[in-house]
Amino acid sequence: MTNAALIKKKRNVQLMWVTICATFAVITVGTLAFLFYWIIVGGAEVISWSFITQMPEQNMTAGGIWPALVGTIYVSLLTIAISVPLGIGAAIYLNEYAKQGRLVRLIRLSIRNLSGVPSIVYGLFGLGLFAATFGFGRSLIAAALTLAIMVLPWVITGAEEALKAVPRSFREGGLALGATKWQTIRQLVLPSAIPGMATGAILGLARAAGETAPIILTGAAYFLPIIPHDIKEQFMALPYHLYILATQHSETATVRPIAYGTALVLIILVILLNSVAIFIRNYYRRKNELL
Repeated sequence: MTNAALIKKKRNVQLMWVTICATFAVITVGTLAFLFYWIIVGGAEVISWSFITQMPEQNMTAGGIWPALVGTIYVSLLTIAISVPLGIGAAIYLNEYAKQGRLVRLIRLSIRNLSGVPSIVYGLFGLGLFAATFGFGRSLIAAALTLAIMVLPWVITGAEEALKAVPRSFREGGLALGATKWQTIRQLVLPSAIPGMATGAILGLARAAGETAPIILTGAAYFLPIIPHDIKEQFMALPYHLYILATQHSETATVRPIAYGTALVLIILVILLNSVAIFIRNYYRRKNELL
């Protein structure tokens, strides 16, 4: 086979794989766009300022979703406030302080396996530990602690990979200048790793905001038209609210537009929360590039 024929064959193979990848990309994006369009069309008739800010009424067949929206924001932010410090602390210890060996490899493997555990298992764990053993009952704090445990593998893995990406010369330079190990990590390593750490936090936040099974067992209420004023109170949440409207309500046809509207608000909320996290990540990334 001549060189020209070989080059032509390689180009054809490359074109084939590019075509296959482009087809999969179009199918994926098209499916997501169709689902989003379907939800927008279904919920457009109920989306309004009053729908967002009013209390639910008449067994959730009328009124708005304000308590569910506020409850979702509360539990999401509380989850991140608990999981991010714990996850980053665990990642710093595993990557910077722990003696690398069989035990640390086993811990890392266990952490990665935990990210694949079904969410209902975390819900049962939270119900038994936080709600029953710790005495929190079915409450906002019990739900947030359960979700925090659930997203910890994502946060730890993202933070540890970000720490590994920081050049070793940063650590050696800090120690050579007389800084302690913790000072080197705090002043040189962590600022460089923040953009990567934010990625794990974003993934955890997106999962926590949309979960239903854990909060059903640990704190979410079916119909509670009040705003929680204490972390030991029950709360409404958009995922559970949507689940009830779509599958368990006695008047499914009547509340279907409300279900679509709830789904649209939940998607927008997740996008907004992720956008804030992405903004923080990009801010620190640009800041590190200027140094």
